[in-house]
Amino acid sequence: MSSVYEQRWRAYLEGIRTRDAGSLQTLYDESSRVLYSLALRVLNDREDAEEVILDVYQQVWKAVDRYDPARGTVLAWLAVMTRHRAIDRLRQSNVRRTRELPVEAASDAASGSLAPEAETILEQRRKLVREAMGTLAPEQREPIELAFFSGMSHSEVAETLGAPLGTIKTRIRTGMQKLRKALPAELSVAGG
Repeated sequence: MSSVYEQRWRAYLEGIRTRDAGSLQTLYDESSRVLYSLALRVLNDREDAEEVILDVYQQVWKAVDRYDPARGTVLAWLAVMTRHRAIDRLRQSNVRRTRELPVEAASDAASGSLAPEAETILEQRRKLVREAMGTLAPEQREPIELAFFSGMSHSEVAETLGAPLGTIKTRIRTGMQKLRKALPAELSVAGG
């Protein structure tokens, strides 16, 4: 979003810190549509997406102090929370469906999980990527997070951040080039 939105939303978070329910309501009114579309894209279910959004704003109310402006914008914080909640919800529904499968089908589904060694390697790679992302300037990190971790298209990122599409594409490209240099060769992001 533009800096006007960011300033306003940070003011709402300050209001929420003082337990002003009106600040939460206004933040919800201004940001929930974007977050709902993100949750719906992950879950592909309207009811689940609505529940995730309610969970996110409940979490904002309970843990507003977890927001760190040094790590990104209010929207990025909300989007990351939404995506994590949606993925958790998706995993829960998959676990529920697995429990309901016949024994033969459940064993087939379980065989698709990663070996412990592969899980460890994957976690090490995630850590390296997180560290490399931390080296990026916020104007590069935020569009990359929204595009790659939240699943938004470049035009959706541009609309969300209130920046021209060309600017967003340039920031993503520049950020990806920096990530390529910051990551070990075997983990370097694809592309030119």
